[in-house]
Amino acid sequence: MLSIVRRIPPGRLATYGDVAALAGRPRAARAVGNIMRGCRRADVPCHRVIAAGGRLGGYGGREILKRSLLAAEGVIVSGMRVRQLDRVRWDP
Repeated sequence: MLSIVRRIPPGRLATYGDVAALAGRPRAARAVGNIMRGCRRADVPCHRVIAAGGRLGGYGGREILKRSLLAAEGVIVSGMRVRQLDRVRWDP
């Protein structure tokens, strides 16, 4: 799953469910969320993986950091939700 997340380009996003489906495990969205929460690897852009419907998700308790990283990549975030998800959703 980490190899899939590494492929998400800057300014694009995938949901936990998207990553699970691309990994061949379409029912494993919660597992993806748990992996992203605990991942501290600099080579894995975990901030580009969000919850369903555009919610930011927990990001290991660092939601403000996630918002900042996404904003720096040009992603519009309003409150705790990504705006215009259909425009920034990654489709490999």
